[in-house]
Amino acid sequence: MSRTAATIVALGTGVLLLGLLSLSVGRVWIPLSLWGTPGTLGVLLFELRLPRTLLAVIVGATLGLGGAALQGYTRNPLADPGLLGVSAMASLGAVLSLYFSLTSFWLLPTMAIGGAGVGVLLLLALAGLTGGTVTFVLAGVVLQTVAGAGIALALSLAPNPWASGEIIKWLMGSLQDRSVDDLRYTLPLALAGGALVLATAPALDALTLGEAGARSLGARLGRARLMLVVGVGLATGVCVAATGVIGFVGLIVPHLLRPLVGARPSALLVPSALGGAALMLAADMAVRLLPTAEEVRLGVALSALGAPFFLALVLTLRRRLR
Repeated sequence: MSRTAATIVALGTGVLLLGLLSLSVGRVWIPLSLWGTPGTLGVLLFELRLPRTLLAVIVGATLGLGGAALQGYTRNPLADPGLLGVSAMASLGAVLSLYFSLTSFWLLPTMAIGGAGVGVLLLLALAGLTGGTVTFVLAGVVLQTVAGAGIALALSLAPNPWASGEIIKWLMGSLQDRSVDDLRYTLPLALAGGALVLATAPALDALTLGEAGARSLGARLGRARLMLVVGVGLATGVCVAATGVIGFVGLIVPHLLRPLVGARPSALLVPSALGGAALMLAADMAVRLLPTAEEVRLGVALSALGAPFFLALVLTLRRRLR
């Protein structure tokens, strides 16, 4: 069995075990022997814990896959789904929904996904299909800046304390109180986006030779960029709509797994998706078990983990460049 296959099997087993454990863990523990019990425990297990666990798998896998693909495309070890600015535009769409109190169940995710769609169109308009990787990254930075300014403006002009508080809570990211309805719109769009990202695997491998080398091998970089932008934008946008802003998963996971599968970008895609799911499940269980009055927001917990990792990564890269 190859290293990549062995890693996939190990990670898949880990995700399965963590998922089963996630169904039991919480302020109220539900042992395996009571899973079939009707009544309150059954409602807690199947209407709250199960959707939350499945969303953790979907969102973690999406962010891990997107991070691995973007690092392969840009040949930049610091890239993650936030690099495109599409997730920031999705956040802006959701914030506008909260700002105008348009908070019906389908309206907030629709506006978040719409924001991601606008972000994809703007990114393609700014970077085009023939521009270089640097242009692509700079276009993403522009979108992040614009979306960040819009979110800050909405916070400063919030019409009432409730809207301001809801915006801040949503920006922190969380899987708390998610339901089966959240899965209904998240799963199909995340799968569609993930499939587009996986389809760029040959182009990502060709890009290890540089853009000129990839074109000499027949890689259609414009098509690959379009598929990558739409795939990452669609999948990340719907995940942002479901959980709020959760960062660093797409940055951390590919770096942890790259030594296990090698430097070939395509070999890292599926392991990163599984690793992202495992990290999200573990982090979500951790915030449930912390002895705090209110549950710590998942986005805050992952930022506390990701910020030191990011700093260590930057220092490591700096030493290598000397």
